[in-house]
Amino acid sequence: MSHERRRPAQDRPSTPSPAPDAARLPLLSDCGDCFGLCCVALPFARSADFALDKEAGRPCPNLRTDFACGVHRDLRQRGFAGCTVFECFGAGQKVSQVTFGGTDWRTAPETARPMFDAFAVMRQLHELLWYLTEAVALPSAGDRGSADRARAAGAVLSAAVYAELRAALERTEELTRGTAEELAGLDVAAHREVVSVLLLKVSEAVRAEVPGRKKERRGADLMGARLKDADLRGANLRGAYLIAADLRGADLRSADMIGADLRDADLRGADLTGSIFLTQAQVNAARGDAATRLPQGLRRPAHW
Repeated sequence: MSHERRRPAQDRPSTPSPAPDAARLPLLSDCGDCFGLCCVALPFARSADFALDKEAGRPCPNLRTDFACGVHRDLRQRGFAGCTVFECFGAGQKVSQVTFGGTDWRTAPETARPMFDAFAVMRQLHELLWYLTEAVALPSAGDRGSADRARAAGAVLSAAVYAELRAALERTEELTRGTAEELAGLDVAAHREVVSVLLLKVSEAVRAEVPGRKKERRGADLMGARLKDADLRGANLRGAYLIAADLRGADLRSADMIGADLRDADLRGADLTGSIFLTQAQVNAARGDAATRLPQGLRRPAHW
């Protein structure tokens, strides 16, 4: 999970892909500013993803004293594919450098447990920030310029929904600036539920722009499904199980991908441009190629 210094937590891209907008840069992992939190705070279970068992709070044996990973270049070959998939949405560096002001858990062992607990909450908040930042960038009849400009851009979100999004974004950002004690005491599940309802409104608005009847696959068991060249434009795939699904050449534009399990899904040649709420972790978990089209801001993993 912790890689070379100054490298993001996911594999570096093998081919260029669109750069993220400035608002999302703090939501990308930067292991160079993190104290290896994912390599310590989180548990591992020996499996196809991890070569060993590790309890929460115990450092991975591959974690070096400088908080870099000693086997970064060979993670997959050494049985740590799960590390190349994980994404903390920038929570690691936020907790390390902001919440704890650059004091690491090795230098100050008394900070270890509070730091690890804060990391677990911060990761959830930063994931919500990823979705909310994407949502407020959508064309809107809200405060994104004049009404004429909004109409010209093909406004997707109403002014009311846009205002709710802005308020949720500001509230979530405020929560991330709390102390370790405040983060530990936060009812993050309740906050997620509030944001989830709002993101569903966004999803419905975006998918309504796609003509024709949209496929409803929320939470569906599509493991191993044969969906090659499928027209899934505007589909609701929230929480769908797409493990090892054949999505080669599928059209996933404007599809809602929030929470979809894409582990080992075959995305070669698939078009995900314009899909909403897709994360780097989901992309990392799937299989793709140079012909796979990704939304702006997501990197093409090196293992594709």
